[in-house]
Amino acid sequence: MKPLRKCLIGLGMLALAAAVLLWFLPARWALPWIEPQLHGLHLQRVQGTLWQGRADEVLAVDGQALGQLQWQLSRRALLGQVRLQLQFEGPQLAFSGGVRRLPDGQVEVSGANVRAKLSALAHGAVSPWGQPRGELQVRIDRALLQGGWPLQLQAQAQWPQALMRTRDGDVVLGTLQAQASAQSGVIRAQLHDDGHGTLHADGELQLSPLGWRLDATLRARQTDPALRRWLARLGPPAADGSVHIRRRGGLAGSAPAPSTN
Repeated sequence: MKPLRKCLIGLGMLALAAAVLLWFLPARWALPWIEPQLHGLHLQRVQGTLWQGRADEVLAVDGQALGQLQWQLSRRALLGQVRLQLQFEGPQLAFSGGVRRLPDGQVEVSGANVRAKLSALAHGAVSPWGQPRGELQVRIDRALLQGGWPLQLQAQAQWPQALMRTRDGDVVLGTLQAQASAQSGVIRAQLHDDGHGTLHADGELQLSPLGWRLDATLRARQTDPALRRWLARLGPPAADGSVHIRRRGGLAGSAPAPSTN
């Protein structure tokens, strides 16, 4: 019995040591398991533990420095309940919010704030509208993602001091806003301005994995020649100077209406 008792005590001590090591696991030790999940991103100058740590430098696939990352991971992850609080700060993109992985593989994002430089998002894109400039600010109250696409969504967006850079010069649009929601994977966004800028905007954007549709009315509030020329390129103006825009695209040609079942 004595050898068996010693063996059990030894196994117990080993299990306790493993639990303590896991409880205070240094983040840099966990990097070989973390980085393969980051789609090519690399974490440098990592500090703290797996549960609460930071990376002073996040690098893209091409080695470009993107910013800094801080995280808090609930120890409930040991029971399969993955809950993360993330904060990323970079010159082109910033994100903070909660992320939870659900048992069915879906991901829930809540209380998130995103700031993105539009010059980076639209880099290299060619559009008759011009190149957007400024900062897009997004507040995500809740999003339920599957494969990266929102099945459900409640969010608001704002584009303060909106500006389009065209070959004829910059076009000032004022402050544009949107409220977005999604059900069954179909996103509907109500688009409008803040009521004080150079551009009056009112419209709706619909998105789904199969297509998109934009229906909007734009009108200049002021006699800004650059703005009026920009609007004229988007479509023929009506008697009141407004331009009605209808655009659609994608595999289905338009976003389907969500099911009412």
